[in-house]
Amino acid sequence: MQARRVRAPNLGEKRVAIDIKSPKEIELMRTVCRLAAETLVLVGEKIRVGMTTEDINRIVHEDTLRQGARPAPLNYKGFPKSVCTSVNDIVCHGIPDGTVLKNGDIVNVDVTHVYEGFHGDTSATFYVGTPSPQARHVVEVARRSLDAGIEQVRDGARLGDIGAAIQEYVEGEGCSVVRDFVGHGIGRKFHDAPQVKHYGRRGTGDRVRTGMTFTIEPMVNVGGWEVDVDPKDKWTVRTADGSLSAQFEHTVLVTRDGCEILTARSKSLRSSENVAALFVASPA
Repeated sequence: MQARRVRAPNLGEKRVAIDIKSPKEIELMRTVCRLAAETLVLVGEKIRVGMTTEDINRIVHEDTLRQGARPAPLNYKGFPKSVCTSVNDIVCHGIPDGTVLKNGDIVNVDVTHVYEGFHGDTSATFYVGTPSPQARHVVEVARRSLDAGIEQVRDGARLGDIGAAIQEYVEGEGCSVVRDFVGHGIGRKFHDAPQVKHYGRRGTGDRVRTGMTFTIEPMVNVGGWEVDVDPKDKWTVRTADGSLSAQFEHTVLVTRDGCEILTARSKSLRSSENVAALFVASPA
């Protein structure tokens, strides 16, 4: 689940301390992130035309409890469900309900677990049936933009390096990066410092240090980057121009020579990462 971007502190204001995890805390982060990743893999195995986003919520809720964890989104600042499901032009924070997934839809499923007091956060966008070329493009750009951001993470790098790498890649592919919601520090708290913007300039921002854990979760739109929050439910975020949006997310641990993807999955996501197999034309 994304953090809303807030303004930077004024000169003279106290800087927010960024948590550095101990070896014991890192092990707990590895565990909860692995559990979240396993639930996301299960979702990919279940996605199909005709199911509802409430069905996804039930799958996530039941699997999270089965693991001995709890779903972090449930009742978080009033959020009413155990997972965020964002379909087509919904950028993030979609609330599961009776919406039926149709052939050609794309849906982001954002899973966050709490286990032994620590949070693990991960998401992916799935194809429902056979997507349009435009849907495939925005999904694959979002997937690769996450990889571009992760490649910048290492001890001593700056947060602006991550955002710049994502923005450069996405805009080079003719898409845009959402500005209003960002990645975030994570651990005992669901949302913590630092803010991890998915746009920016290289060489700017705080330096990342070994032992930090945070999410990188670029939201990529086919059209403009502007978004609107639903005035009724106060949660659902849509593209302002109605264009498609896609997102992928990992929780990462900064190491001296790079990073460890804590929410790395043990196998490919069905209806997402196996896209090549899904859409290879059948022999004539």
